[in-house]
Amino acid sequence: MGHKLTTLFAGILFAVLPIAALAQLSPGMTLTGTFDANLSSNHAQVGQPFTISNAHSSNYDINGAKIYGHVAAVQAAGQGTSGKIRLAYDKVNTRAGGIYQISAYTTNVDMQTKSNAGKTVGGAAAGALVGGLLGHGIGALLGAGAGAAIAGNNRQNVLIPQGSSISVQIVRSRRQY
Repeated sequence: MGHKLTTLFAGILFAVLPIAALAQLSPGMTLTGTFDANLSSNHAQVGQPFTISNAHSSNYDINGAKIYGHVAAVQAAGQGTSGKIRLAYDKVNTRAGGIYQISAYTTNVDMQTKSNAGKTVGGAAAGALVGGLLGHGIGALLGAGAGAAIAGNNRQNVLIPQGSSISVQIVRSRRQY
């Protein structure tokens, strides 16, 4: 009888664990991960895909996810214009096997130009300064919706270097699988 009870308990435990491990990707959630390639406003192309690996929620309910996106718009720096990149986010694959179509925007990214290497655009400031210039040579985050533009100052191109930490806030998500 003890063996049957142990087997039954183990079966129930394994049946319940996957359900508990499937954290839901919901609006308002922020995922932070690592940008997988260099992306520069003077070389990027509209439609160019990018990925963000090892993405996790702040409470680590979602961990090891991969975010897929593409360049929605790009402007190379030139006479009188600063470089800009607008990122659009398409889907998230979670480690637990969930696949979500998403609408999201960048809240925080390490970015580099010639004069501001290593500076960060902060998510809290971005929400308060929608469409405005962040100032102090850091750059600007324009718009507060899906695909917000990251812009450099002083007619310079924007570089999002490979390995940068980037945070993405989910606006909408729909589970596909």
